[in-house]
Amino acid sequence: MAKYVPSPRDWVREQVELYESSGGTKGTTLRDTGLPVVIVTQRGNKTGAIRKTPLMRVKERDNYILLGSLGGAPKDPAWVHNLRADQHIELRDETIVRPMRVREVKDAAERARLWTLAVAAYPPYAEYQARTKRQIPVFVAEP
Repeated sequence: MAKYVPSPRDWVREQVELYESSGGTKGTTLRDTGLPVVIVTQRGNKTGAIRKTPLMRVKERDNYILLGSLGGAPKDPAWVHNLRADQHIELRDETIVRPMRVREVKDAAERARLWTLAVAAYPPYAEYQARTKRQIPVFVAEP
């Protein structure tokens, strides 16, 4: 069994620890925004280690929309590379934990529709896209 390696970023590590240690009853919002997050558990594409990342909760029916924004940084976040290598994740939404399969959205019309939903849930995504020359990747996690 692969070993869990916590994030080197303090806020990420602390949020994941609080979220999971409380069984999904605490740490369920992004810092002081009050906006909900989920925890995505995946396998590192280089190390094989278990990684856990809090991401904005953007839902469409039973699916979750995951955006690789990294605040508009010039490079994709590491978790994007992990998802491209292994599409199987575990997603925790508060007290519900379930396995899901992820696919990257390539179809322009579907991407535009999902992007609109994501920006409605978390408006800074639009600003993040304006900050970077890369197209922020959009993924759908499906049960």
